[in-house]
Amino acid sequence: MEHSYKYFANRDCCYFPCHQGLKGEAFNCLFCYCPMNPYEDCLGTPALIQRHDGAIIKDCSGCTYPHEPEHYDVIMEYLKGKISERKSR
Repeated sequence: MEHSYKYFANRDCCYFPCHQGLKGEAFNCLFCYCPMNPYEDCLGTPALIQRHDGAIIKDCSGCTYPHEPEHYDVIMEYLKGKISERKSR
């Protein structure tokens, strides 16, 4: 999948791989910043943490979903749905 619009791995990044459990060709850096992060119903498996002020935040450090190359099409469909929701408001 090298040089694909759906995949790239930045092996020169000082954080590569930023999540444990995925290595080499199985690690997709395309969604380095997860585009699903703002959404409560994201497709990944974030941990929810309650801060001292009571706010709930997502901890995505254990989630590898957006970095697994086979999830590109599913993520794109998810985001298209979010855009459609916004337009219909």
